[in-house]
Amino acid sequence: MCLQSEQMRRRTVEAEMAEPYPSREATEKAFADHVNRGKVEAFHSLGLDIVMGEREGARFADAFSERWYWNCHSNGGVFNLGHRNPRVIAAVREAMDHLDVGNHHFVSGYRASLAEALGATTGGRLPGVVFGVSGGEAIDLSLKLARGRTGRRGIVSIEGGYHGHTGLAMAAGDPAYREPFGPNLPYFRQVPWNDLGAMAAAVGDETAAVILESIPATLGFPLPAPGYLHRVAELCRDRGALLILDEVQTGLGRTGTVWYYQQEDVEPDMVVTGKGLSGGIYPITATLMTEDLHEFFDEHPFVHVSTFGGAELGCVAATAVLDIIGEPGFLERVAQLGERFEESFEGLPFELRRRGMTMAFKFDQEAGGMFATAALLEQGIWALFANNDPTVLQFKPPLTISDSEADEIIAIVQQVLG
Repeated sequence: MCLQSEQMRRRTVEAEMAEPYPSREATEKAFADHVNRGKVEAFHSLGLDIVMGEREGARFADAFSERWYWNCHSNGGVFNLGHRNPRVIAAVREAMDHLDVGNHHFVSGYRASLAEALGATTGGRLPGVVFGVSGGEAIDLSLKLARGRTGRRGIVSIEGGYHGHTGLAMAAGDPAYREPFGPNLPYFRQVPWNDLGAMAAAVGDETAAVILESIPATLGFPLPAPGYLHRVAELCRDRGALLILDEVQTGLGRTGTVWYYQQEDVEPDMVVTGKGLSGGIYPITATLMTEDLHEFFDEHPFVHVSTFGGAELGCVAATAVLDIIGEPGFLERVAQLGERFEESFEGLPFELRRRGMTMAFKFDQEAGGMFATAALLEQGIWALFANNDPTVLQFKPPLTISDSEADEIIAIVQQVLG
């Protein structure tokens, strides 16, 4: 009787969750006609004709072939805790009996509690928090605040970096994402990654902030040279500029510490987080800042608002995420998994860039990352080349995978790339 009830329940769920269109062709046509035709054509040229269907843990299925894939891209860290993490879902499901997005005009205990917990992950260095919905929005806020607090205009960032597709965030990123939209904003300057001489030449009396991804993701996760981030922080402090670290992809345990900067003897003025903070369930981002910067809002309490930033349901999801990564042994497990992968990849024909479970494969071939994307997809692994350096494949399995799942993924990589 219980088995029959479960089967009936599953059939009901499957019927309710049926695809909106009857076939892959119909889905792609509707997407092309109403969402993004260029994306459909680009995916076809790369052989990426997946329509995401069922998903659970470290895997997802194609909606029409029902073929399953290991998710080793994790949408840049959105799925750090896997697809549909049961603890995050349970927390949000329970909250939905009582909450909605809330109202950004009012004081909220849910926002306050999450902000306090985020500040605690920095040892109290960054106790102030402003919430957003997207990474770009959080970056925009950090750059606005840097200008507002310093009275300066200049922003220095890294060539090939990426911080989002909105206003100031776009201006601080790679030209490929901003040039199609017309003249670039003034006062933005870019320098090569790991080049302290160029950084020293760029940071001056009119520099409000230097903004860096702690390990630039879209550039292929090139690791910071020993002492680089520390020296950039010193340079900013000496010249009155602020240091903003974009940890949207490297934060929340992905590198084996809550924030990557904690491995580099760096004291940033702001840290931006997102993606994984959502638990893959409810979009939420945050800009963490020092007490001095947070005091800016004492005088200007309504100068920046976000209708859905810090939505109370999102706060519940994010609190569950922090609870999970803060459990004893979680970060140690991330470090162990990273070492397991590194040992298994020895002798394969690529340079492994790794910090914890942030990994990238650097190939000698000009489009090696693109070829690896296609070859691994053929064998059931979804990983994506770095858009600003297609010689590199980004490789980021969920942090929650088991040893047996890791071994399956490793075996496929060894078979395909060995």
